[in-house]
Amino acid sequence: MTKTSERAALGAVIGLIGGVVATGPMTVAMILWHRRLPASERYALPPREITMKLARGVGVSHKMNSEARAAATLLAHFGYGGAAGALYGAVADKIPVPTLCKGIGFGLLLWSASYLGLLPGTGVLKTAADHPARRNALMIAAHAVWGAALAGVSDLLQKETRDAGLSPFSTTAAPHKDL
Repeated sequence: MTKTSERAALGAVIGLIGGVVATGPMTVAMILWHRRLPASERYALPPREITMKLARGVGVSHKMNSEARAAATLLAHFGYGGAAGALYGAVADKIPVPTLCKGIGFGLLLWSASYLGLLPGTGVLKTAADHPARRNALMIAAHAVWGAALAGVSDLLQKETRDAGLSPFSTTAAPHKDL
């Protein structure tokens, strides 16, 4: 493995971890902001809508009780956050922008690509233009929270790994500083 591919692979692993971790505060923000929407706009948040649409598509939604729906929604949401984080991690060090700006920008790019392209393009969810403005604002802000947390966690893990002299893909282990 070359140093460049090693760095990208490590970045992807760190980004995956960062993406999963960042989905926590994002989810909390979504839940809290969802409660503040007018009653007419408090229908299921996109992760539930997406998960259940896919569950119907593979014929399992009718077998899912409320706990299974909640578990599937969380698993899918955190999984998507991790996968998107891996993409971020693989390219983040190549983008010469301050960490926080890079993360928030990536979160907003992910929202745009998902809610204006991928999800409506595949018929999984209506385009963002068909949802109320407040719900779009909620989801855009939640993706900014996710991006900020992703960048912070990923940057911290990258620095810790680099400062410790770790190279998890090498055949020789670096000595621990405290030993």
